[in-house]
Amino acid sequence: MDGQATGGVAAPVTVGIVAGEASGDALAATLITAARKRMPQLRFAGIAGPKMVAAGCEAWVPMEKLAVRGFTEVIAHLPELVAIRRRVARDFVEHRIPLFVGVDAPDFNLGLERRLKARGVRTVHFVSPSVWAWRRERLAGIGRAVDRMLALFPFETELYREAGIPVTWVGHPMALHAASDWSRRTMRERLKLGLATPVFALLPGSRVSELDMHASLMIGAARAILAARPDARFLVPLVSRATRDRFEQALWREGAGDLPITLMYGHASDALRAADVGLVASGTASLEAALARCPHAVFYRVSALTARLVRRRLMLPYVSLPNVLAGRFVVPELLQEDATPAHLAQVALNLFDDSVTRHALERLFADFARSLAADTGALAAEALQGELARATGRGTA
Repeated sequence: MDGQATGGVAAPVTVGIVAGEASGDALAATLITAARKRMPQLRFAGIAGPKMVAAGCEAWVPMEKLAVRGFTEVIAHLPELVAIRRRVARDFVEHRIPLFVGVDAPDFNLGLERRLKARGVRTVHFVSPSVWAWRRERLAGIGRAVDRMLALFPFETELYREAGIPVTWVGHPMALHAASDWSRRTMRERLKLGLATPVFALLPGSRVSELDMHASLMIGAARAILAARPDARFLVPLVSRATRDRFEQALWREGAGDLPITLMYGHASDALRAADVGLVASGTASLEAALARCPHAVFYRVSALTARLVRRRLMLPYVSLPNVLAGRFVVPELLQEDATPAHLAQVALNLFDDSVTRHALERLFADFARSLAADTGALAAEALQGELARATGRGTA
């Protein structure tokens, strides 16, 4: 059986793990690296992205299979997603894993966790769903699915304690590598951009479906900004070949090949550190922009039906993480019909021209980094070790 010692050497212990998008891939890789350093006998397997694989995880299913957003968008892929979850659950049970870690992707992972927990598998969920923003009724279901929550933000822990769900605050790994006072100058030199050049970072999203919705929006905003600032330059980081292909197709379709755009393979943090202003699709990228000390506006588009369903359940007047952390509007949000090329360009230009607001935001973002900084991998690995001990009835050293 996994975990039995043989000749004084601990046998491999398989931990199941699933991540569903680029941000989860990075978080999971941080956990895997720290956990294997602490417990060398651990083996991770499940649904994995490239960073998880590089950290030593065995990918039974590629992460891209889960990269679907929105209620109506998920419906079209639901049969495939259900089949994947059923198959992965069966494989985990057959491999007799003692512990499962679901990294973000709550719509997929919570159901999987509930099924595995019913079969005696101990479950950890890494990254709290946004129960503080909407669908707080999910806490009861989370309690039925999760043995321990690993929370990235300090304000989340009280919610789970009140609901009787064991929780560990682990900080946010990006905060340890947040921008400094010299980051913009350093990154401009590395990217060969003049210090006086107006630079705008455009982040359309990490999923192909987000590129389908946002690529033309970004191109239109870039055109409008360039009309007002002919010396402007644009950085567009894209996380995969598929998303880069989508953006290049949009450039061709829009006849925008002459725009001064630099496409970057990944390196979103580099683009944000170099930029004066960012236009950022809502999600983890908005926190990444804050930790890069990049003044920015947040935008997002989904189907009209998805937007109506979400709006009915929102508990806060804002959706972006910088605004949640600040407890007020500090970052402009342009959602759905407000997210037009003209509106985004005007907000970006207003931010660029208002140096007082930009510097105030940079100071606030530096405060965010200090409040979130912790050794996330070590704290998460320690919590994982405790849950493994509970699952197996013995230590894991």
